[in-house]
Amino acid sequence: MRSTTSELNWSGTVTYTAERVVRPASIDEAAEVVARSPRVHGLGTRHSFNDVADTPGILLDLTGIPTDLSVDPERRTVTMGAGTRYGIVAPEIDRAGFGLANMGSLPHISLGGAIATGTHGSGTALGSLSTAVRSFELLGPDGGVRTIDRDDPAFDGAVLHLGLLGIVTRVTLDVEPTYRMRQDTYGPIPWDTFTEHVAEVHAAATSVCSYTVFGDEISEVLLKSRVPADAQDVQVPDELFGAPRLPGSPGDGHHTARDGSVGPWWDRLPHFPIESVPSHGSEVQSEHFVPLRHAAAALDAVRSMAARIQPHLHVCELRTMAADPFWLSPTQGEDVLCIAFTWRKHPAEVAALLPELEGLLVPFDGRPHWGKMSSLDAGAVADLYPRLADFRDLVSGADPERTFASAFGERVLGT
Repeated sequence: MRSTTSELNWSGTVTYTAERVVRPASIDEAAEVVARSPRVHGLGTRHSFNDVADTPGILLDLTGIPTDLSVDPERRTVTMGAGTRYGIVAPEIDRAGFGLANMGSLPHISLGGAIATGTHGSGTALGSLSTAVRSFELLGPDGGVRTIDRDDPAFDGAVLHLGLLGIVTRVTLDVEPTYRMRQDTYGPIPWDTFTEHVAEVHAAATSVCSYTVFGDEISEVLLKSRVPADAQDVQVPDELFGAPRLPGSPGDGHHTARDGSVGPWWDRLPHFPIESVPSHGSEVQSEHFVPLRHAAAALDAVRSMAARIQPHLHVCELRTMAADPFWLSPTQGEDVLCIAFTWRKHPAEVAALLPELEGLLVPFDGRPHWGKMSSLDAGAVADLYPRLADFRDLVSGADPERTFASAFGERVLGT
């Protein structure tokens, strides 16, 4: 078991205030730390851009616990360590003959952290990564193991928990027979054409991602299409609302192949291969979810700030997600459009822009991504999540001594 201090998040913009970071090599070691620590919190691959994973006590970095993949062909599930990175385990799942329905754009993130914060890929008919969870094991305040599955009345409140219910050690996910995909590039699409047809654009393939800097156009649209099991390929359109299909690029060590070539699901659903440096590598991020029915109006509202946004922006990626029932999910109750900003590494300037940007999204019920920058406080968040009081009760019952409490939970959720 390794112990360190003065740790940073991936972008180097958040310094954890924890007393120290402990990296256990086994679940038993993690349980020992929990049992003797008055304050402890789980830490994954550090891709959050705020203090959601921080604690005044001990941070448990779970990425050193072995994956220990277990495949159950009859139940169509896979079980593995929560600190496992998607990109590391996905090829193993594929070799076993199965596939995940969805992955995030970054394969570098851990299962436990992604699930606990509502992280997602894209696809109007696809749920967030949390929706694949069949069950999970977590360490309670005394270090004992508890399993929560879909039959548990608390399941919908517990899956997306921001680390406030305990330390998740193993996760069981639904899988399906393995499949292949292709990724094609289209663009540009004039802004007004896109906003008029935003839902249709994002329904044009299994997974669709669009990019803009809030000028006069959507610069690029990626269509990720499933190939039927009994086919060598699948037909894709030559144009998308007037935008031509572009040559795209083969996999180059930084991006997964975007040239229409067919490959395994785990090398087409993400944007980046596991061996690459994810995204720009020097950035901060914010993400804002609005019901899909409000997509056009919400995008036009954000575009009104274009002159102030653009000097600090790498790019904005637009994605869609299917509704789910989870109490703290940004997709709780309704399909959404995700407006995901990859900002330049200007954290102070971005923080100054966010109150106005998020204020513009208030009429459209804009919800923040739990792991990204946001200006919303507990009052604003309470208005957006009708089951928040139930979640607070769930936390109080599971952790009456506040072993897993965090400053983020107190400030943003009132827990």
